[in-house]
Amino acid sequence: MSVTVSSPAVRSFHVSRSPHKTISRPRVIISAVRSTDSLGVAPILTKLQKDCATPLPVLRHVADAMADDMRAGLAVDGGSDLKMILSYVDTLPTGNEKGLFYALDLGGTNFRVLRVQLGGKEERVVATEFEQVSIPQELMFATSEELFDFIASALGKFAQKEGGNFELQQGRTREIGFTFSFPVKQTSIRTGILIKWTKGFAVSGTAGKDVVACLNEAMERRGMDMQVSALVNDTVGTLAGARYWDDDAMVAVILGTGTNACYVERVDAIPKLAKRMSKSPITIVNTEWGAFSNGLPLTEFDREMDAESINPGEQIFEKTISGMYLGEIVRRVLVKMAKVGGLFGSSYVPEKLVTPFVLRTPDICAMQQDTSIDLEAVESVLYDVAGVKSDLSARKTVVDICDTIAKRGGRLAGAGIVGILQKMEEDSKGLIFGKRTVVAMDGGLYEHYPQYRGYLQEAVTELLGSEISKNVVIEHSKDGSGIGAALLAAANSKYEHDD
Repeated sequence: MSVTVSSPAVRSFHVSRSPHKTISRPRVIISAVRSTDSLGVAPILTKLQKDCATPLPVLRHVADAMADDMRAGLAVDGGSDLKMILSYVDTLPTGNEKGLFYALDLGGTNFRVLRVQLGGKEERVVATEFEQVSIPQELMFATSEELFDFIASALGKFAQKEGGNFELQQGRTREIGFTFSFPVKQTSIRTGILIKWTKGFAVSGTAGKDVVACLNEAMERRGMDMQVSALVNDTVGTLAGARYWDDDAMVAVILGTGTNACYVERVDAIPKLAKRMSKSPITIVNTEWGAFSNGLPLTEFDREMDAESINPGEQIFEKTISGMYLGEIVRRVLVKMAKVGGLFGSSYVPEKLVTPFVLRTPDICAMQQDTSIDLEAVESVLYDVAGVKSDLSARKTVVDICDTIAKRGGRLAGAGIVGILQKMEEDSKGLIFGKRTVVAMDGGLYEHYPQYRGYLQEAVTELLGSEISKNVVIEHSKDGSGIGAALLAAANSKYEHDD
């Protein structure tokens, strides 16, 4: 069993199931496996809630450990679970940028192509257009050349539709900001060596190679007049996009299919940077916080899912808080409750429910939004997605499970944010908590899951206290990573001195 069986496209996370949908004729045949043991549902739910609990001491430990791991990762490569990757983004957007720029945002099971016309301080963003493209499942396991050829083809088709408010200055090549949301060892603003694939990708032939060269070569094979001028992580792009509009933006967090965070760091606070000369006193550091694992409250279901994944023992924070995994954790709880506790009657387990990743995070989100007396949306999701016939008591239990997993995820994400802010505060002696500080958020999980979002904010407030937390503004920055990448392409344009 692998975590890539059916990865949810949480970047296009939409709760589209009607809460009052009527269940009509059966569309699935419910086959089942009989279990001989029956201990009841309540003890399983009670243990789950206990194992997932995130009281203040747990949150504080996570925040402190996050800050400690950040320091260790900044001291030396390999110093902690957090890679603390240098972004080579030393100059943030100023608003003076002008011209037509493209962005490619490869962040998960979908990628986005975008173009933006920039008009300088007066006009800012004149116009934007984007398209979203789903990556076929088979390409997540294909060769590097096959994946990048597919991406280049989609980018080329998008560029051919250029018109209207978009105008490329004569004699210029179209420049791209490439948002690549996987761990890379960046060696310049235009080069980055892939460390490994995450988020269910297992593409062969890319690890150890420059991903910019992979994309540029794919575009050359198609005769495309386009070139990458900036390689950025999606969190770095989100932070750049937020900073374009708000000088107080200091941290960016992605909560979608996967998760990550970056922040503005002082160059003199990065011991491993000693050999590199920097013209700027600050830079953006990409934490790769999905690999964090210190002191997390884990359940038997987390451990089973991790053991059966393609990367056991890795990306534990991501597997606990991100959209790719929340639905799968809930599914595993339901399977045990059906087998052992007879959740759906007679200790039967519907065959579809045994399928890994059949229950996605948008599904559990949809069930949590159900306010009907009979929980009709929950009934509909369980039946349509998992082949489950349920009574009201079972549906209430399912909602409790969804809430338990979402609450843990949201509160741990909040503790992670506080850990970053805490590290920055300790180094700057009051420059963070003593003034307005913006944390830019992007990703479908954060955008479309209100309960998760609420639990995240709740944890931040608990940890910082009501007064300090008023200075920490957590803002949604929709599609910030794409626009931010285009802005960084403009800031690093090879034509920048010709203006």
